[in-house]
Amino acid sequence: MIKVRFFASFREKLDCEQLTLEEGEYASLLSALKSQLANKGEAWREVMISERTLVAINQTMTRQDVTLQPGDEIAFFPPVTGG
Repeated sequence: MIKVRFFASFREKLDCEQLTLEEGEYASLLSALKSQLANKGEAWREVMISERTLVAINQTMTRQDVTLQPGDEIAFFPPVTGG
């Protein structure tokens, strides 16, 4: 099982805070999981294909294509700005 979490404006845009996916329900690579989620609808596609979307796995930022492991928590969130 993995947990997929959405933060800030993504949570509102997708009307979803968290998904729990059992083994066999999700792709094994992060890039494939993003493609799988993008197929859920237009808003999902926009979030998943954006180059600005930030991704963390187990609270560690990642941009590379990684293999997902059972128990992973994948978090998607928009770029953060400060001032």
